[in-house]
Amino acid sequence: MKDLWIVASYTIKEMLKKKTFLISNLVILLIIIIGFNIPNIMNLFTSDDGNAGGEVAEIKIKELIVDEQNIFEGTLEELNASQGHEYIIENRNVSFEEIAEKIANGEIEDAIIISKQGDQIHLQYIVEDMTMMGDVPESLKVTFENLYANLQLTKLGLTEEQIASLEPNFSYSLAQTTEQEVKGNVFAIMLLSIVLFYAIYFCAYQVSSSITTEKTSKIMETLVTSTKPRTIVLGKTLGIGIVGFLQVAVIVAVALICAYFCLPEGVLETVLDVSQITPMLGIFTVIYFILGYITYALLYALTGSTVSKPEDVQTANGPVAIVAVIGFYLSYFTMMNPNSNLNVFASIFPFSSPFCMPFRIMMGIATPTQLAISIAVLLVTILIVANVSIKIYSNAILNYGSRVSLKDMINMYRNKDDNNS
Repeated sequence: MKDLWIVASYTIKEMLKKKTFLISNLVILLIIIIGFNIPNIMNLFTSDDGNAGGEVAEIKIKELIVDEQNIFEGTLEELNASQGHEYIIENRNVSFEEIAEKIANGEIEDAIIISKQGDQIHLQYIVEDMTMMGDVPESLKVTFENLYANLQLTKLGLTEEQIASLEPNFSYSLAQTTEQEVKGNVFAIMLLSIVLFYAIYFCAYQVSSSITTEKTSKIMETLVTSTKPRTIVLGKTLGIGIVGFLQVAVIVAVALICAYFCLPEGVLETVLDVSQITPMLGIFTVIYFILGYITYALLYALTGSTVSKPEDVQTANGPVAIVAVIGFYLSYFTMMNPNSNLNVFASIFPFSSPFCMPFRIMMGIATPTQLAISIAVLLVTILIVANVSIKIYSNAILNYGSRVSLKDMINMYRNKDDNNS
């Protein structure tokens, strides 16, 4: 245990000494702080325009409506009660050329010319460029049809209650046939999955880089002669894991502090369903981060020991990276159907469960049995991967020649005469 902590503490000190590590973390924290302060920065500029308290002025779209025949009998003014639009009503003849000039000068965004031929009412919608428009907007059609229908109903002498009874009054809800209720919003779930993936992946990736770098500087020879290879693998995994966990904790803490103090009140609640962020979710997220990191870190320790040049690390790590990406996308795409069998499989499969199971817990659909099986499978996988990694690491760590092939790794694992492990 003492040797394990010696290797771990040495690894921690070496990581914290790296300028790239410190600079990259400072840049990430700076981006987070600036990102959460974007609304405040924008308010600084809008306050210069004379708005009290830096309030953003309401921007309205100006639209011209020409009703020369007064078909709507003055009811078009009711449209100005809608938010985001300012309607300029004209009951005179306005030529197409005059409208085109107003649009070109920016006086209006678009225009509507209303005319009546027989029993048919025709609306001509005029815009500057209709390349991206397939037809007159459906919302515009519904607005004018409803307004004209209400005008005609009023002429029939109906009371307001009678008119209201003719208007649709529907409410809508969504239900599912399964017994489990899905909670939480998709954005929060996806964000949790992405953060977990990058935290686990990049922390574990550094294990292979660390091992390869120390092989190049011959530090590994000193380590191997003073302690067992098993201790080196586990010590490095522990050391980098501690640094990675603290790194993620600081980033998340800064993000939460900035969200609380910098964002306008109520904005965070509209984006994230914070009611689903519970202590149990936090505990299991940490558990899956640790187990997921150990799994991938041991795999990267194996690949890092098979190369002797830092430039070969990326190539050697390719298969593990592919497994990690497959695991992530398996959990990511099954979010759309969390009650599917594929999503349950993703929450148990050891290479995807660290990214999948926490969001199943967040949605309230993870059963205790699924949780127990998922963690048990992860633990068994860690034991198997640790056994294979340490065995191959023990034989390949002092190899300074060409990259160790898959055939060589199989032979190393089968070698029962290795006394270093």
